[in-house]
Amino acid sequence: MAKRDYYEVLGVARDASASDIKKAYRRLAMKHHPDRNPDSKDSEDQFKEAKEAYEILSDGQKRAAYDQFGHAGVDPGAGGGFGAGDVFGDIFGDVFGDIFGGGRRGRGGAYRGSDLRYSLELTLEQAVFGDNVSIDIPTLTGCDTCGGDGAAPGSSPVSCETCQGRGQVRMQQGFFSIQQTCPSCRGSGKTIEDPCADCHGQGRKRTVKTLAVKVPAGVDNGDRIRLAGEGEAGQGGGPGGDLFVEIAVEPHPIFERAGRDLSCEIPVSFSTAALGGEVDVPTLNGEVSVKIPSESQSGRVFRLRGKGVKPVRGGGTGDLFCRMVVETPVNLTNQQKDMLREFEASLRGSKVSHSPKERGWLDGVKRFFENIGS
Repeated sequence: MAKRDYYEVLGVARDASASDIKKAYRRLAMKHHPDRNPDSKDSEDQFKEAKEAYEILSDGQKRAAYDQFGHAGVDPGAGGGFGAGDVFGDIFGDVFGDIFGGGRRGRGGAYRGSDLRYSLELTLEQAVFGDNVSIDIPTLTGCDTCGGDGAAPGSSPVSCETCQGRGQVRMQQGFFSIQQTCPSCRGSGKTIEDPCADCHGQGRKRTVKTLAVKVPAGVDNGDRIRLAGEGEAGQGGGPGGDLFVEIAVEPHPIFERAGRDLSCEIPVSFSTAALGGEVDVPTLNGEVSVKIPSESQSGRVFRLRGKGVKPVRGGGTGDLFCRMVVETPVNLTNQQKDMLREFEASLRGSKVSHSPKERGWLDGVKRFFENIGS
């Protein structure tokens, strides 16, 4: 017997939108559903015909092939072999899924455990060079007494009488038949008559677990280390969740980090800045000597290549940027003060400018007040 045109089956135009096709199928599905017409072979056939048409026209590639080649362009068996149970499951999973909710529960009541997050504080040295750290995680672990099934030793869970071990029950509402989680066993398909005394039948108990975390060299704030299966234990034999260790680097008294580069300030005496000299600068690998040219100004930056951080994701080692800060002498004696006043007077009396920024700054101040007065 020749098949009818799929658009004709659903009663839609050939340029119908995906939304119109779904609405048409929903209308026909509710009208000819086997649960509403249990004794009608004609309704069952029309239901199967509508489902076959929907499966083709709701798939973009299949619809394009059908529009070009007709029934010969699609698998003629794509809509065949429908049993009443399969049809029911497909309809409520595909068409009505957006109304009644999302994903289905796992079979046998097995659920994956929840993921956990732990904030791990590290020193800058630990983050740069890596370390092995022990952490304590409050979590749910499988009960050793019952082996995780929740039943007391010597007993076992039994099949749920309400759902006959399926974990799902079917509720009839008018001509709708809705499948939902069994309220007695909560989807596990089993009940526990003699619960474990240690976990009270839950199969899991709260404990503090100590874990060793290998921190790779070069991690930074916000990086995460994933420990697979170290989250909460699963239920009903399900796999455990994961533990995500989030890195938080403590402030360092000397260095600041920006990606692969480090920066710091180096105090330099007034005389060293004026006459030049060498200053010992700390790095994460030990001290290095930095040559300070004569007449260096406060704020000058010295770059030490390769003294930064090698990133955890690869790439070259960064640099260390040292910003020079000229220190003003404090706790001066009267003699030292007199010497500085004499030194200042000699600078003022000289015809040579000894302050490279002073002239430009004074000119800027003069223009500022002239603009205010104009």
